[in-house]
Order: sequence, then C-alpha cells, then structure tokens
Amino acid sequence: MTSIIEFSGPILTATDQVRQGLWSVEGRLTFHRPAAAPELVLDGWVIPGLVDAHCHIGLGPGGDVTEDTAESQALADRNAGTLLVRDAGAVHDTRWLQQRADVPRIIRSGRHLARTRRYLPGLAVEVEPEDLVEAVRKQARAGDGWVKLVGDWIDRDAGDLAASFPARTVKDAVQAAHDEGARVTAHCFAEDTLDDMLDAGIDCIEHATGLLPRHLPRFLDQGVPIVPTLINIATFPDIAARAEAKFPRYAAHMRSLWERRAERILEAHEAGVAIYAGTDAGSVISHGRIVDEIQALHAAGLPAAAALDAAAWSARTWLGAESIGEGASADVLLCAEDPRSNPATLRELKHIVLRGHPIR
Repeated sequence: MTSIIEFSGPILTATDQVRQGLWSVEGRLTFHRPAAAPELVLDGWVIPGLVDAHCHIGLGPGGDVTEDTAESQALADRNAGTLLVRDAGAVHDTRWLQQRADVPRIIRSGRHLARTRRYLPGLAVEVEPEDLVEAVRKQARAGDGWVKLVGDWIDRDAGDLAASFPARTVKDAVQAAHDEGARVTAHCFAEDTLDDMLDAGIDCIEHATGLLPRHLPRFLDQGVPIVPTLINIATFPDIAARAEAKFPRYAAHMRSLWERRAERILEAHEAGVAIYAGTDAGSVISHGRIVDEIQALHAAGLPAAAALDAAAWSARTWLGAESIGEGASADVLLCAEDPRSNPATLRELKHIVLRGHPIR
C-alpha cells in the first residue's frame, strides 16, 4: 500500500456531484489534505470502483473450478475496473478470495437453488419443492446475506419456460431467507414467473426479460430492483436456434423475449425502477466485461450517466458498500475523460486503486 496518494483531478461523488481534493491515507479516503507530502499523485476523473451485481467468480461451464481459475476470473474483473462483486451463485467456495487484498471484494450468495433436472448440470443445488425452504435456510447461512433462486427454466414436458417451484413454496422460501437475515434474488426469464416472485416478496430480479407493463407498478411499490444482464440476454437467439428442432415453442418464446429486451429495460428505468449492472460472467459470459454491460444499458436507452450509476454509486449504496466518502476504503478508478458523458473512457482506465494500492 502507498501510504499517501493524492488524486488531482475531478472527484465524482455522485452522478451530479463533483469535488476537488481527495487523498488516500493508509488506504482510506479523505477530503482533508494530510500534513505529509503524497508519495504518489494520480490525475484523472475519479469514480468509485465499479460493481458487477451479477457475477459468478468460482463458476465454470461445468460447475466447480480450480483455485487458479477462480483467481484468474477475479483478476480479469479487477483489471476491467470491477472492484466489488455481488456473487449470484457459485460452486467454488470463494471465502479464501475474500481474504486477498488484490482482488475485488465479493458479497457471496452461496449456491444456486434449482428444481431437480431443471437447470444447467453441475451448477446448482437441485431440490424438490418440499425441500426448498430448508435449502434456502442452509444457503442463507452459507452466504453473505443473499440467496439465489432459479425461478424458471425450460420444462421439457411442456416444451416451454415454466416456473421452477409452486408460488406458495416460493413465498415460504423467501420468508425463510428473510428470517435468516438474507435477501433473495431470482433468475427469471418468463412473464408469469415475475408475478410469483413479486407475490413472494422477492428482493431482486435477475434478467427480467418477461417484464410487462402490469409488473412495473409492483416493482416500484415494492422497491424491487432489476439486474438485466443484457450481454447475457444477447445469447438468446443462439439458445433458440439450438432448441428449435425439439422445442419450437420454447425457441419462439426466447426469441420474443430477446426482441423486446431493450424496450422493457428502458420502460422500467423510465418508470423509476432501480436498474443495476451485472454481466452474468461465469458459465457462458467471460469475466472482465462490466463496461460492455454499462454500454449495453446505454444502448438500450438509459442516459450515459444513469448507465454508469447502475454500476457505481447507486449500486454500492444498494449493496451497503462504501463509495467515495470520508474514511471509505480507497477503491477508486481514474478515467481520462468524464465517464458520465463518455462511457467508452472506462475501457482505457488511467489508474485502478484498490484498498489504497495502485493496481495500474
């Protein structure tokens, strides 16, 4: 750690707040000039380290990964500017990475919980409805305040997307997580699944491709945010093409969800629903793509500043993490230009500082 770092450029403490004068002293931020001279002066637009709110460090296409792979995933995210990850389910136990000072901070959620034979093999703890509540309690205790449910997946008998668990069971499971002091997020592709999850008192929705106008008032009233993972939704046409021969109704459904992906997220944003950036890196999506997700949100219609906020200040506040403030950990990025108006500048970061240590 460099004992004193001076940040000489504009300091963005929020999307609409710019300050001057920030230092890192023994790894903590301060707006008060220290008595001693800085050992290092870094110039550029300063923003908090980015948040990937749907990431799977410790997960590969087949499930578990080696420690070397988990470390490589974490470093790829860090080098792209992601300094805080909300894990959305992993097989590998990443608690050892939480002890490392050179990788992103990780808020773990334990294992995915899915219906038996109704998810990607090797990724989830698979249970039947009668065992879901106890499984939720177990994962709530194993994680850092989050539980991940697979809300729907293809039902091969029906030939289309269908809810993984009965609505009553989901409600009991969410209540069990809340009793354990954990929040619940759910993978949801289909339209009707969202109704079940909102009825259950869910805390967050992943993907939300089935979002309809009728859902928006409920998302807003219940304060439920969406993590769209647009760069993952971009794979839907390929999924549909592979499924076409055996499951044509499912393939058509997936294409229709993909076709309306952008307008649904824009409608949610314009209605006031909180949107957060997540890549879904792990099983299919490669790590280190948070800027791709920010730019996908912008391409969907969110203003550039709002797309950035989805991975910065607001995302940190939602997760209860420090941002840029007096005494906060020095986890910041420095950009050559104002990233609120030019998100592309995030692709060529001037500096990354994590826990007061200059990474680059």
